[in-house]
Amino acid sequence: MAGDGQDILVRPVTLSDLSDLRQLYLELTSGADVPDGEEGQAKLAEILAHPGTTLFGADIDGRLVAVASLHICPNLTFGGRPHARIENVVSLQAIRGTGAGRAVTEAAIGEAWAQDCVSIILLSGKSLGAKGFYEKLGFNADDKWGMILRPERVAEAG
Repeated sequence: MAGDGQDILVRPVTLSDLSDLRQLYLELTSGADVPDGEEGQAKLAEILAHPGTTLFGADIDGRLVAVASLHICPNLTFGGRPHARIENVVSLQAIRGTGAGRAVTEAAIGEAWAQDCVSIILLSGKSLGAKGFYEKLGFNADDKWGMILRPERVAEAG
């Protein structure tokens, strides 16, 4: 794909990307439920309309092959500067190593800095083997702990 000389276009995800987005998220979550049809369209519309949220997609020949979600959150500390969270970063297994995942993550980082965020928080599953990928982009675990709390019904499924 991109390694064959095709250009990667980074753009905001739209409602028409639901099918490709579902495929990406199914790979990310190892098949956990990702809504489809009218329910999926409604949920994606809600996400895209949420203030401060942008989903950056890597498009190759009209197909979404990677995505990163950016959430910019209001904040009262650090002079009221917002902070950002990047999550659900995934590229199709078939195109990993082509720069698509890096491109969407860098787009999210660039937007966070453009919005004067004081920091960017990113959590990645330990089992995904992506730590080195994020370290190459400048993320580190030197001064903060990342922890997660899930309701029992989600913890049992994941």
